[in-house]
Amino acid sequence: MKPIKTPGPDHPIIIEHNPRRVVVSLGGRVVADTRDALTLREADYPPVHYIPRKDADMAMLQRTDHATYCPYKGDCSYFSISHGGARSANAVWTYENPHPAVASIAGHLAFYPDRVDAIDEQE
Repeated sequence: MKPIKTPGPDHPIIIEHNPRRVVVSLGGRVVADTRDALTLREADYPPVHYIPRKDADMAMLQRTDHATYCPYKGDCSYFSISHGGARSANAVWTYENPHPAVASIAGHLAFYPDRVDAIDEQE
């Protein structure tokens, strides 16, 4: 996958395939494990790994009513991780219908690093 650059010089977003294995864990359990993550770099924010839903244990996730809006990516929905307690409330976000410029993150999940035990990149 070629890196996708958008939406403009004032707020750059770069999305590219991550060639490494990305594993998300919480409480000794693997929540997601993939070799198909997308890494999104946005302006001055830390990089975020977007993991395909097919590579996450969706049975561990509970959709919440929390929602936000990003002018660059669109409407955002959230999930909590069932066995994570209060720490993992709204720990996972997703853009189910993102703006066309970042359409590649549709069907993917991202995790707040401080609401899980680890987001590891492996060879």
